Amino acid sequence: MRRLRALWMRARHLLRMQDDFDAELESHINLHTDEGVRAGLSVEEARRQALIRLGGAEQTRQAYREQSILPGIESSLRDVRYSLRTLAKHPAVTAIAIVSIGLGIGANATIFAMVSRFVLRPAPVGDPATLLAISTTHKGDRCCNRFPYPVFEDVREQSHSFRGMAAYDDLIPASINGNGEPERVWGQAVTPNFFDVLELRMVLGRGFVAGENSAPVIVLGQNLWRERFNGDPSILGRSVLLSGRNFTVVGIAPAAFHSVDQILNTQFWVPLGVESQLAPNLPPQNSREFHSLSVVGRMRAGVTRGQVEAELTTLAARYEKSYPATDKDNGFHVEMAGTLPPNMKTTVALFLTALLVIVLLVLAIAGANVANLLFAQAAARQREMAVRLALGATRARLRRQMLLESVVMALAGGALGIFFSVGATRGLSAVRLPAPVPLDLAIGVDGRVLLFAFALSLASGILLGIAPAWAASRPLLTNALKGEDALAPPGRRWTLRNILVIGQVAMAVVLLSITALFLRSLESAASIAIGFRTHGLLIASIDPRVHGYTAERTTAFLAQLRRRVAALPGVDEAVCTDVPLLSGGNRSDAFTVAGQSTESHAQTFADLYMVTPGYFATLGIPQLAGRDFGNEPANGPKVAVINRVFADRLFAGVNPIGRHINGDGVIYEIIGVVADVKSRTLGEDPRPLLYRLLDQSIAGDPSLMGYTLIVHTRRDATALIEPVRQQVYALDSAMAIYNVETMDRHVQTAFILPRLAAMLFGIFGAIGVVLAAIGLYGVMSYSVSRRTREIGIRMALGAHSASVERLVLRQGLILSLIAIVLGWPLAWVTAKFTTSFLYGIQPHDALTFAVVPPFLLLIALLACWVPARRAASVDPMQALRTE
Repeated sequence: MRRLRALWMRARHLLRMQDDFDAELESHINLHTDEGVRAGLSVEEARRQALIRLGGAEQTRQAYREQSILPGIESSLRDVRYSLRTLAKHPAVTAIAIVSIGLGIGANATIFAMVSRFVLRPAPVGDPATLLAISTTHKGDRCCNRFPYPVFEDVREQSHSFRGMAAYDDLIPASINGNGEPERVWGQAVTPNFFDVLELRMVLGRGFVAGENSAPVIVLGQNLWRERFNGDPSILGRSVLLSGRNFTVVGIAPAAFHSVDQILNTQFWVPLGVESQLAPNLPPQNSREFHSLSVVGRMRAGVTRGQVEAELTTLAARYEKSYPATDKDNGFHVEMAGTLPPNMKTTVALFLTALLVIVLLVLAIAGANVANLLFAQAAARQREMAVRLALGATRARLRRQMLLESVVMALAGGALGIFFSVGATRGLSAVRLPAPVPLDLAIGVDGRVLLFAFALSLASGILLGIAPAWAASRPLLTNALKGEDALAPPGRRWTLRNILVIGQVAMAVVLLSITALFLRSLESAASIAIGFRTHGLLIASIDPRVHGYTAERTTAFLAQLRRRVAALPGVDEAVCTDVPLLSGGNRSDAFTVAGQSTESHAQTFADLYMVTPGYFATLGIPQLAGRDFGNEPANGPKVAVINRVFADRLFAGVNPIGRHINGDGVIYEIIGVVADVKSRTLGEDPRPLLYRLLDQSIAGDPSLMGYTLIVHTRRDATALIEPVRQQVYALDSAMAIYNVETMDRHVQTAFILPRLAAMLFGIFGAIGVVLAAIGLYGVMSYSVSRRTREIGIRMALGAHSASVERLVLRQGLILSLIAIVLGWPLAWVTAKFTTSFLYGIQPHDALTFAVVPPFLLLIALLACWVPARRAASVDPMQALRTE
């Protein structure tokens, strides 16, 4: 406010000074007028002579204004107004340039929004620069692991680089009751000092305090508070029912905070000591072998990250000597809190880098378009510039004016690009990834994106306008006044505009090749055989464990539910599993043939699934050998069914039926072999799978993700959603039901990654090709307009329309062929970076690289055909009069 007031006072002062100057000027005019009247002149003539002596009233005022402290601002404002008027005189050209830049800036802003969200955004905590995430490592293993609780306590007590350390369990499932039906929610169990170390201020209430490690208290996320409790502020101090247990609400966390790990979407926090009440059967926390906690530490003032790493290295060596059985070859890894996990960084960085390269190509193509338009404008304004130079304008003033027009056009394009980016980020935020845990993947246009778009627009305007402004400000006066184009002298075949369009088409070759690869990848993904049926299946998940059910009660509940649902009209079969196939991941263990050591014999890692009898028939998975599960007792010898890949790897052609295998100390008898199915992702090679009987596995290995009911019907599966809900609530009205969807919909979600990649690259590729085609059309159209007289002379001398048409087409196709020859090898090299994101095809796919060049030539032919037809229809008499 003080600055605004000072600015206002300054403006008033300048106005008063101007008024004083006008009064003084008028007094001088009156003085000289009186002298003229005394000399015998009339009043009118005396005033005219007075104005002549003073150099003119308005000229004097202008000279005074130019000597004031704001001449640059006033001059710039005049230049901006003139630029707007000039751009408005050519609305079509201006609109094309703004849209071209807008598409390029919008594409870059959208991808930068993803970079800002997942790479640059700090954790939503107090002073994020001093908050570090600490992980454990093991020599030879991929980074990184979580902390065992005893190791966390040792580091917290013995390190001196941190003024506070906190630990938390990333995800614990629960069901919450509030307004409406019970809901599945995910939260975190944290040490009492968690919010203090994060320096996170509550919206309402407080965080946890010392002594509450085992207290039944809870902090709700602001979104959960609003959705389930209508944002009622009186909820503080009241109890909420979480997984059948009462917890007292002590605080409401801000909406921006979901977790230190910013891709997780957790909704509540409880003390670490009560985690066992919400997640029974957890291993003991006093074990140095149970890695379950994520750790953050707040650095002391003046401590550097290097000092922290050195101290942790010393502590790791100390623990290796004190606990060789569990801590040998262990170490610590430190990074800024809130960044992507190390095992995700490489994949995300590659994907975002590929997208950034593509959108920069789009911007470069758009920029070449605008540069060509500006060159055309500069050529058309040669006479205007020559006249202004002849009247005394400086070349610097002309360059500044032309450059300002380019910058204004680029800023308008940037504003349009932000509009495009807002819509694109909203669409991307709606994407749901196939993950069994809640993720926060929302992106938006924040301050960094706006600043990036502004800087990119400003840089684009300057870079694109420099060459045209320089060329326009240096016309040959005699030639320009006669209307000759100094930017394209007669006889010169290669102009800067031709070089720009070659660059456009060459970059379009790269864009179109990468786009075609991802479209082919999507086509290949759609034809991938997943190995099980999807139509006519409904899936719905429940988690009796978080409601306090024992293993026996869970088994009985699921059996009752299957019987009740199977009795519904139209239901053919109802079975249960722990995690549906293609859910993004599952637990895996190493297996060997029973009685053989892992040192002397091969071991196979296999994904584990719990299923009930009838699972394979319900999903249409063929039985290759042996039998399905039957009525094996829950406490009887463990039995398993394996897939073909598992059998081939571990038994190498030997019949596995009746053989025994050992996994994590559990012996299984193999009773059947089934066909291979996709387990985690569509693009994976067939993985070894082991199916366990659910009733035999619940007690010793409860599922963190709950249990999924799969219902088969020959009717519309969605019609069973409400009847299935009613059967669940009939057994337990407090049971939360989640992930209710058809199997078709579930599998479609698994296609989201190839579909998303194909969509993004397809959109950017299409934009680039269209812009390149427009650029080629513009160059050819401009060439025809500049050669109108030449074409008229040719036709007057007997040239046929067809020969003129071929002349123009040949010029355009030569430029396109040169561009393709230059762009094809670059596309070939670029394609190898897409290997990790393709499904079922190779990056150097022969069909793609064989089809792209002729397709682009066809586009180029179409872009050149319209100017060629216009050239062929030139009237020789009118053409000869053009000059």
